[in-house]
Amino acid sequence: MTLTTVPATSHQTFLFSKLATDLDSLEADIAFLGIPYGEAYSFREIVTDQSNMPAAMRRASDRIVRSPERYDFDLGGPLYDNRPIRTVDCGDVAADLNDLKAHSRRAEAAVRKILSAGALPIVIGGDHAIPIPVLRAMDGEGPITLIQIDQHIDWRDDVNGVREGLSSPIRRASEMAHIGEIFQIGLRSQGSARTEEVEAALAYGAHLIPAHELHDVGMDAVLARIPAGGRYYITIDADGLDPAVMPAVIAPAPGGVTFHQMHKLIHGLVRKGRVVGMDIVEITPSADVNDITCITAGRLIVNLVGAATRAGYFDAGKTRADRRAEMLGKR
Repeated sequence: MTLTTVPATSHQTFLFSKLATDLDSLEADIAFLGIPYGEAYSFREIVTDQSNMPAAMRRASDRIVRSPERYDFDLGGPLYDNRPIRTVDCGDVAADLNDLKAHSRRAEAAVRKILSAGALPIVIGGDHAIPIPVLRAMDGEGPITLIQIDQHIDWRDDVNGVREGLSSPIRRASEMAHIGEIFQIGLRSQGSARTEEVEAALAYGAHLIPAHELHDVGMDAVLARIPAGGRYYITIDADGLDPAVMPAVIAPAPGGVTFHQMHKLIHGLVRKGRVVGMDIVEITPSADVNDITCITAGRLIVNLVGAATRAGYFDAGKTRADRRAEMLGKR
């Protein structure tokens, strides 16, 4: 007769991965990284509920993946396809009370170290300012096609004089020489964008795909518009998905991207070229319902990891340079 059970404890790492906070000696194929803080628009926004997202995602790990070796019907087999994939959790980028901008610099430095180790960075936010330092760190990975899933276009040049806040990541990305085409999928309702921001996005050549258009034509048609053989970075704002599957957001709006459409997009991009990184941001854990939002976000990560594994991203014997040369040869 069993008298005791294993104590229920909060997960220290995401998806049962190995904790690896020494980024100078990192050995990994996939690296999860928490970036809790963006650049605030006001004093009261320095710490927001979104900054609790990395911890909430780790806590939800065993509801996202019950056990890595079990059969996953999203993937057609176990998560890592019975391969020796090295997956680590690098922890959260540290903040500095005396230098609030240091968090962004540290985030960029952390992503650079992950890339130098040849690992695929998967970033858990935080608000939607966090792709700015992440994309800066990828200046050696270009040209990058940026794929954004969002309710909003995030093209403000500044808000309250702040140029690197959550309303500006795509505007800042458009100014980076290594960022090429931009696809913005799931747009609907209203956000901070005015007519001039929409005009700026169109002048750049950004592909603005409202949610109603996506639902009319389907994700396969949207995928067909994205050039094949590219290097893709995916940035996902939780409010880009429908609130039926991601309710814990500040600005829920009906008619968002469905989980099925996201499954098609992620697997389709992995097949078309090479995904060089992904982030998921803007979850407010205190507003979640039965952890549905964190579970959905986690399942998007699972689909990227599983698809990339099956596409041979982490095959033994291939260096990062080999993989890049192989991808360039597909163009």
